[in-house]
Amino acid sequence: MVKRNTCIFISGAGTNLKALIESSKLYNFPINIKLVVSSNNKAKGLCFAKMHNIDYLTFNLNNRLQQENALRELRKRNISLICLAGYMKIISKRFIENFKGKIINIHPSLLPKHKGLDTFSKVLKSKDYVTGCTVHYVNEKLDSGKIILQKKVFVEKCDNETSLKLKVQKKEYKAYSEAIIKVFR
Repeated sequence: MVKRNTCIFISGAGTNLKALIESSKLYNFPINIKLVVSSNNKAKGLCFAKMHNIDYLTFNLNNRLQQENALRELRKRNISLICLAGYMKIISKRFIENFKGKIINIHPSLLPKHKGLDTFSKVLKSKDYVTGCTVHYVNEKLDSGKIILQKKVFVEKCDNETSLKLKVQKKEYKAYSEAIIKVFR
């Protein structure tokens, strides 16, 4: 099986990165993680890249020069797919145009509900009885690209932001890998 070169973008703990690294080790999984890009040089998730001997770089993609450097690095590694996994920065329109249809994101809600930040707070304030996660293509509008896959969890009366986040994250770890398989099917 030919695996597609993939870059994972992170900003923090890298738990989705960790799950994707584990999936990528499977023979029939369609990606090979060639690079991890972080917006934060102190991101805890970079330790997963180090542990698995995956190259990693930090860029501020809002800086035009750094954006050019990032594009050059991605092209050099023949990147076919970019996965945003807890990447907490807005990607510029120009960057998206360079990888149109090749950038996907995971968001901790059932889009189109609760776009942007503070998702779990929004879910609880809305008194939603179900929430989950969405893997979608990235376009110029925040959390508005075509949906690839969604996974649901029930919101219990005893849930708070922390417990809800943990439930949704468990779904995310499976959903992202399933969505990548679906993208390359």
